[in-house]
Amino acid sequence: MNRKNVSMTVAVWLAGSLLFSSCIGSFKLTNGLLSWNRSLDNKFVNELVFVAFCIVPVYGVSILADALVLNTIEFWSGDNPIASMPETQTVESENGRYTIRTQPNGYHIRKEGETEGIDLVFDKANRTWSVVSGDQSHQLFRFTDKRDEVVMYLPDGREMNVELSRAGTLAFRQAVEKQTYFAAN
Repeated sequence: MNRKNVSMTVAVWLAGSLLFSSCIGSFKLTNGLLSWNRSLDNKFVNELVFVAFCIVPVYGVSILADALVLNTIEFWSGDNPIASMPETQTVESENGRYTIRTQPNGYHIRKEGETEGIDLVFDKANRTWSVVSGDQSHQLFRFTDKRDEVVMYLPDGREMNVELSRAGTLAFRQAVEKQTYFAAN
């Protein structure tokens, strides 16, 4: 083979390796969060958790952390830092550096340089998930004694009993969208 053929072969091989490889990554943080949500026994609870985590942007933060930081580390090193999931994880984003600490009852998230953070807290006694920031706490939802119902907390603080059915989930989604619409006006 002459030098031109060798160069052409190498160029085609490199272009093919770039075209047929993927740098998308495994999205372990987001997939772990989704797996946890799917592990809940009821599809309607899954939907309500999904809507609540969209309102609080838990999913948005996890996708951003995966896309900008964790998948990039996985691409260059071959290992995803979430695979072993230590008790404390540091995540860098364009908005700063964040520390996420696993706690027995949820998670603590704090931005570097700030003294306060937020907590996602599950209270086993009351069966509620809440967001806590400083001395303020906002409940997201509460499991009830009825297997087919939960109590969701709307952004304005009102409670809404939500039947774990397609109709109940739709009613909750409409109530949230209505409040979001009026808040924007």
